[in-house]
Amino acid sequence: MRALVYFPSIPRYLLARAVGKRYPVGALPLRLAELPEPDPPPGFVRARVRMAGICGSDLALLYGKNSPRLSPFFSFPAVLGHEILAEYGGTRVAVNPLLACADRGLEPCPACRRGEEGLCQNVAEGALAPGMLGYHKELPGGWGEYVWARPERLVEVPPAVPDARAVLAEPLAVVLRGIRRAFPRGFPEAVLVVGTGTIGLLAVRLLRELGFSGRLDVVARRPIQAELARALGASGVYRRAAEALAEVGARRYRPLLGAPVFRGGYPAVIEAAGTARSLDEAAWGAAEGGTVLLLGAAGEVRHDFSPHWFSELTWVGSYTYRPKDFADAVAMLPALSGLERLVGGAYPLFAWPEAIRAAVSRRAVKVVFSPAEARVPVGRPAPVPA
Repeated sequence: MRALVYFPSIPRYLLARAVGKRYPVGALPLRLAELPEPDPPPGFVRARVRMAGICGSDLALLYGKNSPRLSPFFSFPAVLGHEILAEYGGTRVAVNPLLACADRGLEPCPACRRGEEGLCQNVAEGALAPGMLGYHKELPGGWGEYVWARPERLVEVPPAVPDARAVLAEPLAVVLRGIRRAFPRGFPEAVLVVGTGTIGLLAVRLLRELGFSGRLDVVARRPIQAELARALGASGVYRRAAEALAEVGARRYRPLLGAPVFRGGYPAVIEAAGTARSLDEAAWGAAEGGTVLLLGAAGEVRHDFSPHWFSELTWVGSYTYRPKDFADAVAMLPALSGLERLVGGAYPLFAWPEAIRAAVSRRAVKVVFSPAEARVPVGRPAPVPA
């Protein structure tokens, strides 16, 4: 089968880490290859990939921005892609990419017994190599023609949901899980979302769908992000967090060195970019005693921790999801009209350099691969299926 394979290289990792997004796409450790189909464990089935997203975590891996300390929990070389819309038995399915105890032939660990499979203690143990689909050397991810998973990991997509919305099921489950963790006893009066990529914009739409009617402000750097944020339910859209804080009456102070700091900010902030700047804006944007939900999956970044203790903030880390969160996210898709606007085009696998460039340059909020597309000229995205 055809697939895009990530081959780890420490020299390339270090160079990409130093150069950042100026690193030539053609030099990335990613290659289109013909692979033999794997020999999956008993109970796994094959599903044909219809569409698979390029996640910010994929770009972080390719450009050396992820933390190397997480390397024991993933295995390479691997076919990337964990945001997967597939077809199995003639039915469209969203693929839950986790490989927890049940997938590994193990008795459930404490986390799996609680239904917290994203926190599985055995993610690097058992009959399978470490990792999940998209970060696994034995089982390919969605940047290939097929994936293998247990039937329990395949959640049927309602018929009326377009592919360009259905492919967002996995990141939607991430956001749903994070919101449930951060606000278990109800929503605050106001929320600030810092970062308007896929995760941040999904947070805006999902908060409204879950019944949040309070002030929902967004920090958006680019016009397309600002436009989408407004369309998805944002109350106000600002280029900088300082502008949003001024609007809600936060008091601004000038320190001896560095950027201004604030008191009296938002009771809750969702950090959805994973950069040093977004973490700083989230920390100083939260009111005293406030909550910061970390959805941006930051790696190694320089950060001033003083607002954490000075303002007695509650920081909520969130990574993946429970099976219930994933199933609930898929069930919500029919009601979440407009999400398909995040997808800017679908690229065939052989046009991967152009797809990566589009994702890095943010020409679209979400860039996806459509492995079944094989006749589209390089550099020209295939139309997104309805």
